[in-house]
Amino acid sequence: MKLVVTVGGKAETVDITGGHGRYRVALGDRVWDVDARFVSPTLCSLLVDGVSYVAEVTDDDGAQIVGLEGETYPIEVDEPVRHSIRTRAGGVSAAGGQLVKAPMPGKISHVAVRRGDRVERGDTLVVVEAMKMENELKAAVAGIVSDVRVTAGQPVNPGDVLVIVEPHA
Repeated sequence: MKLVVTVGGKAETVDITGGHGRYRVALGDRVWDVDARFVSPTLCSLLVDGVSYVAEVTDDDGAQIVGLEGETYPIEVDEPVRHSIRTRAGGVSAAGGQLVKAPMPGKISHVAVRRGDRVERGDTLVVVEAMKMENELKAAVAGIVSDVRVTAGQPVNPGDVLVIVEPHA
């Protein structure tokens, strides 16, 4: 199974094979043998290439927060197609705002914000239905919605601007 894992803003494709607690994890040219078992809903016992670790894993609005050896890492895990859709939807400008664009042809199924709304990073802005999938396009920055250019039911084409978020003043 291939996944896109984002840590500290850097996305990497990870290939995981195996099952039943025993996995081979490949990241680029690095490969690890991993034995992973949840011993409680939030604690995972890991044996990575013979070295033992205990990780605390919690969910924070879709991001996994992993505590390991006294450090905390927010990690986002996506399927490659979802990651591609999410990242093609528009990036953060040099001024710190966000221009959210349609990543592919589809139809707006839900608009979650209005002009003037305050949003936090990770808040859903708009939902686009494409290829029989609902794709939530989320805020990449905290800010204020300065423009909403679509309504529910409206068809969109790739690159159409859907929502503009300006950074908090």
